[in-house]
Amino acid sequence: MGKARRVRAGLRAPWCTAGRMRLRGGAGAGGGSGEGPACRGRAGPGAAMPRDNMASLIQRVARQARITFRSPAGPAFGENLHRLQQLLDEVRAEDLHLAPRGPSAAAAAGGGLPWAGVVPPVSYMHICETESFSMGVFLLRSGACIPLHDHPGMNGMLKVLYGTLRIACLDTLPPTAAAPPPAAAGGPCHRALFRSRQHYTPASPPCLLSPHTDNLHQIDAVDGPAAFLDILAPPYDPQHGRDCHYYRLLEGPPAGAEPPGLPREVWLMETPQAADFWCGGEPYPGPRVCL
Repeated sequence: MGKARRVRAGLRAPWCTAGRMRLRGGAGAGGGSGEGPACRGRAGPGAAMPRDNMASLIQRVARQARITFRSPAGPAFGENLHRLQQLLDEVRAEDLHLAPRGPSAAAAAGGGLPWAGVVPPVSYMHICETESFSMGVFLLRSGACIPLHDHPGMNGMLKVLYGTLRIACLDTLPPTAAAPPPAAAGGPCHRALFRSRQHYTPASPPCLLSPHTDNLHQIDAVDGPAAFLDILAPPYDPQHGRDCHYYRLLEGPPAGAEPPGLPREVWLMETPQAADFWCGGEPYPGPRVCL
């Protein structure tokens, strides 16, 4: 296996989703950066890009994402974001040449290459990346979990392609002297608002995050494998203060139980990326995307 590398999008580091998500082996972690031309996907020799009225849906999503996130503080941002959300809501797994698969199919793909004999719990397919956004597909094995993590100063959109995801969303809260952290905490602690915990399927609208709302989330595959299309804007970049941080909930119900009384305030402890969590890379099989 090759050495660990940062995922180029969605967690430039995670999806990983995150700033320091480990990418081990496989293909699909590279891609263009900057606002210049960057293409990814299948195309025959000498194939030309389709005309605008014939562009694939994922190409139109990428173009709208570029328009939307070039000026996130501009007056047209809300309208552009709504249009991007509408396009993203139309995307289905077959549009990207994807289909649900079991462990044997995952192991046959590039991202299924084992690390120390273990298939990665999560794989990533890089589609495209510019200075303003990144886009790719995350594939989760049955029961896999992308741990609770943040997206500093970033917007994000997540659309389930197949399977069911349980997504827990939280907001960070300003520190206060009136509420000291739990005495048993073994690391930096932060107050947060646990806003929601919901199930998402291909029939669900995109799950959104912003710099101030639902910016922390945990993603679990429920009752089988799952995949989702992920857009982050701008991409993770530790050199510009957008590294990924992982957290553990210090209070609340046991794992797997529905938390009562949401929204509610909780304490989070910052932790290293879990040793049993990493992200493999796979080639993107869908329509070509050029920006």
